[in-house]
Amino acid sequence: MVKLNKIYTRTGDDGTTALVSGPRRAKYDLRVESYGDVDETNSVIGMARLHTADLTELDAMLFRIQNDLFDLGADLATPDDGKPLSYEPLRIVESQVTRIEKEIDALNDTLSALTSFVLPGGSAAAAHLHLARTVSRRAERRMVELAKMEDEIVSPAALKYINRLSDFLFVAARFANHNADAMKADVLWVPGKNR
Repeated sequence: MVKLNKIYTRTGDDGTTALVSGPRRAKYDLRVESYGDVDETNSVIGMARLHTADLTELDAMLFRIQNDLFDLGADLATPDDGKPLSYEPLRIVESQVTRIEKEIDALNDTLSALTSFVLPGGSAAAAHLHLARTVSRRAERRMVELAKMEDEIVSPAALKYINRLSDFLFVAARFANHNADAMKADVLWVPGKNR
């Protein structure tokens, strides 16, 4: 259970932050950057949800994903360094990956096949979901870079989850546009249109 009595601690004034497991890292450390990008993704999804209240099924999926992203942040903030902990660390698990895959399929089954790449836009919900998609891709790039570093471990399930998330957000944006009025449908890329 998380309990926050005081929001500022002054411990980060030296440019470091504590990982869940205790050690301090520089605020620009790649692990800190990784869970910071996951947090940013979560915030952008929160902005998107301001426009998905009427899409009940999608909004519920996004809410579950926001909770998963806190799990992912906790996973990244508790590196598996082989040292025993006095508690069971929170980790992303395969069932979370499987659930998001099923949700991608459920949304995608309602959509027509694509004939072109989609430009970010259409409805407000879709535009925000596309922004969340690009931020999640940045989080994924950081996590993959972290996983490739010597002495750093990122679980395969966490990497799969962040990879599926951007796919989910793309399909969710299309779903939002599909369920908006005709003036807010997917905006298709027309190669060379402005030559």
